[in-house]
Formats: sequence, structure tokens, C-alpha cells
Amino acid sequence: MSLVTGDALSLLLFRLHSGRLLGINLLKVNEIIPCPALTKLPNRHPNVRGIATLRGAAMTVIDLARAIGERGAADEDDGCLIVTELSRSRQGLHVKSVERIVQCSTRDVRPPPAGAGNRAFITGVTQIDGAIVQVLDIEKVLHDIAPALEEAPVGQLLDGQDARLLQGRRVLLVDDSQVALQQTLNVLRQLGLDCTAVRSAQAALQQLHEYHQAGMPFELLVSDIEMPELDGYSLVQEIRRSPDIADTYVLLHTSLDSTMNTEKARSVGANAVLTKFSSVDLSQALLDAFRQMSGQH
Repeated sequence: MSLVTGDALSLLLFRLHSGRLLGINLLKVNEIIPCPALTKLPNRHPNVRGIATLRGAAMTVIDLARAIGERGAADEDDGCLIVTELSRSRQGLHVKSVERIVQCSTRDVRPPPAGAGNRAFITGVTQIDGAIVQVLDIEKVLHDIAPALEEAPVGQLLDGQDARLLQGRRVLLVDDSQVALQQTLNVLRQLGLDCTAVRSAQAALQQLHEYHQAGMPFELLVSDIEMPELDGYSLVQEIRRSPDIADTYVLLHTSLDSTMNTEKARSVGANAVLTKFSSVDLSQALLDAFRQMSGQH
């Protein structure tokens, strides 16, 4: 019987008005539509073109070129919208044109060049038919335009017994998006957890082995699913195949909402799956995990 792997990655390729070729994970795309008439809002963010109405619901339209530091389109009727829905919000990305959908392996997606810096807005780079394709970090684009609403500090939601249960427990966090990583790290630290954060699955494997050998094993791993080189599904499989770290509790999470994600994550050996990130849901999932490890129900 062959193992279920998360190796396959579908990318929607599109171009900005500069001609730059980018890709976005197809799982993060709802639909592609011609750019509709937009309602302009006073005092709107400079990278927001306006508001569109799609099937009766308002949707923010982002000038993607401007959002990542390029010249935006002069003509609003020129181009199309890539509609995405992440973590309970829907938005349209205004781009020059959509080209095609391609299949590749997550192992062929390399991390961004070291000198790319925080303004790169990409999570990885790959080659498709000899052309360089940069994979868009959509979470970073959205965060720069509308930072996540400040929720009540999750640490205040814990009673004394729960706070003691979590205090100082060692957790490893992995996410290829710096923005998503920081958001999750903030939540975990508010809960009193002892956190280490890395940007790739390979780095996570290395940390799990090294900390175990040092006699300070991580009790729990919180991992994104959609990552280049080695995704969350494949990471779980590698962990379960390694005797020294095979018992690590793994919580996979994704900004997408899909039954498929949950079923696939369970099939490769994840202990729990969280879709559509929120700090409250993450806190509850962590509490459930440590209660389970401590024999509480």
C-alpha cells in the first residue's frame, strides 16, 4: 500500500502589468472573474482599488502589483480578479492576466533567496518549463493591508488549572510565511508555552532530532500544511518514520477550509487539524492536546 503524500502542488500562474510571472497555490483560489465596476472608498488603503460586489456580498479589491511594490495598472478595466478566501475573509487580487494551472512538486519549490528581505512577498521559487515562477505569500500581502484584528489576549481566557497545564511546555512551530509564523508565535507565547519557531519542514525535523538528543524533546509540533520543499503532510510522515521523534504530537493547520485537508492530515498521522486560523481555536486545540497527553479528558 502506498503512502498518501502531500507532494503535489497545483499553482495558478498569472502576470502583473510589469510582465512579472507569479504563482499562487490553487487551493487558495476561489474563482477568476473579469474586473467589475468598483466603488471607491474615501481614506482607503493606497493598495486597495475599491470594493466590488460579488453575488450580493462586498469584497475588497487589492491592486496586487502596488501591494508588492510595483507600478499598478492605470486602467481599472484592464485585467482580472483572482478571488481568494483565507481565514474568514474574501478579497479580489487585481492582476494583468491569468495564464494557466500547472502541477509541480513541493520539493521543487525552493525558499526565497536569502537576500530577498521582508519585502519580497514570496514564500518560494520554482521553475516551470524553463521560466522562473515566484510563489506569492498571500498572507503577507493581506496582513500589510489589513493587519489581523486584535483579539482579546488569549492568555486571559485560561483558568488557573489550564494555565498551569500549558506553562513552560515545549512547542515547535513551523510556517513558511513570516507573517503567519509571527501571528501563531504571539498566541503561543501568550499561553505561557516555551516556543521555538522555524521557516521550513526540514529545519523542523532537524530541531526535533537535536532537541531529542539533548534530552529536551518537543512535546508538540504546530505546522502549516502548505509549505515548499516538504509540506505538512510529508513532514508528519517523516516524523512517524523516525523512532526517536515518532511520538511527537502534531497539530497541522491551514488558512483554508477543507474536509479534504482534515481527512488527508489524519491519514498521514497528524493528531489534530485546524482549518481557518483563529487564536481562540488554536488555543483550544493546544489545550485539548496537552490534556490528552496528561491523561485528562
